[in-house]
Amino acid sequence: MKSKQLIDRNIEVFYNKASEETRLDKGMGIFEFERIKSLIEKHIYSSSSKIIDIGGGTGKYSEWLANKGHQVHLVEPVSKHIKIAQNRAGKLKNKFSVHLGESKSLDFQNDFADLIILHGPLYHLQKEEDRELAIKEAKRVLKNDGIILGFAINYTASTLTGLLNGLIHKKTFFQMCKEELTTGIHNPPDDFPWLLAEAYYHRPEQLKEEFMKQELTYLNTYAVEGMAWLDKDYFANMLNDEKKKTLLALIQFTENDSYLLPFSPHMMIAVKKQTNYGK
Repeated sequence: MKSKQLIDRNIEVFYNKASEETRLDKGMGIFEFERIKSLIEKHIYSSSSKIIDIGGGTGKYSEWLANKGHQVHLVEPVSKHIKIAQNRAGKLKNKFSVHLGESKSLDFQNDFADLIILHGPLYHLQKEEDRELAIKEAKRVLKNDGIILGFAINYTASTLTGLLNGLIHKKTFFQMCKEELTTGIHNPPDDFPWLLAEAYYHRPEQLKEEFMKQELTYLNTYAVEGMAWLDKDYFANMLNDEKKKTLLALIQFTENDSYLLPFSPHMMIAVKKQTNYGK
């Protein structure tokens, strides 16, 4: 009962059918997992940080961070994911805590965390006022000089995918892409039930504006996959050591290029909370 109050019913149904637990173990998910870990590490400045993983799913990132010695708290609104995360945490020497909750109302005191990861809220909250609440809450529980890492889906993601696999020529898929490109609203058509549930797809500059509105200090925006995934033999080449080096070098070389960000399906923004107590 409680979980249905925390999350939109359609999103809960989507995750109950899909396997978030195995998503990072196959296809693009394998490389996404490694890439995101490298991006998170750029902004960890202590060997023992307090980290809140909001929308942390089944706990794969929380497990990785806990194994590195950090004090990790996972917050997740999907009951199915909570059970898997609890089981995962229970097997660790340095356990992470698991909380049924959501980003707009965090059960943590002010100035608690060194690092906050917003993994799902920015794209699962379609309304701007809801995303604003999520960012405000993250800022509230963050220590001064702490970092928020926010992950978003690019407004071009479906369109680029549709162009590569031919789905752009399906009428309902194209209509969905038009809506994402013009309003950012993602609603999967009935004839594509396997697509992500209702979501919001950001323009890079808009993602930055939503955080700046909360008087957070902007650090950078990173492409997650970058352009590399457009390689027609991407999966085969990522399994080849030499070719993988080239693709990773391309991602790293272009990761902060604002003109190329729309070619990356996902992006990560990094911001800092800086309070001037002396003024």
